[in-house]
Amino acid sequence: MIHLVGPVVLAVALIGLGIMGVLTRRHPVMVLIAIELILSGGLVLLVTSGLVGGSRWSGASVLPLFVITIAAAETVVALAIILTLFRHRRRIDLDDGSEP
Repeated sequence: MIHLVGPVVLAVALIGLGIMGVLTRRHPVMVLIAIELILSGGLVLLVTSGLVGGSRWSGASVLPLFVITIAAAETVVALAIILTLFRHRRRIDLDDGSEP
């Protein structure tokens, strides 16, 4: 049995770094990386809860696969939007959201 302190501290660190990145960065790709850090922290917590849970066939063993799939799809869609905005505006800055 693993100790819960290590994975929980890792998850809190990943989520904290991700939130700090979302709040402080202006470049959309860096914000995407920060969002992926938040999702990774949640994934660590899901895997930890699956290891601690009593049932071997619980949903906690399958749920991280869905989180990884959704994170990959979200990244692809966000990168496509960022690329379209760059082609339209010739610059990418999150502060210039209201300009055409």
